[in-house]
Amino acid sequence: MSHSHKLVIKRSSMSRPPPPPPTTNKDQQHQNPSLQEINIKLIQSGEKERLKELLRERLLECGWIDEMKTLCRAFTRKKGRNNVTVDDLVHVISPKGRGMSIQ
Repeated sequence: MSHSHKLVIKRSSMSRPPPPPPTTNKDQQHQNPSLQEINIKLIQSGEKERLKELLRERLLECGWIDEMKTLCRAFTRKKGRNNVTVDDLVHVISPKGRGMSIQ
């Protein structure tokens, strides 16, 4: 019985750098904290409340809050107060609210 074996030699490219070492999940978690981890740190530091208050102030200053209230009132008058749900209002004003620029 004769076995024929071929030796396959792979050429490595001289112009291509070697691949980076694989990162472990622990490395990735340290480099890219999850949204949950970021949220926890923001809450613990008190920054989340400070950011929310800053956002409220800026939205009020630029008239965004008043504009959203006006849209809700107009929709409610059009449909009738007893015929409007919160979900209806959210559905109507969300695209407009997201599309407005805050100055």
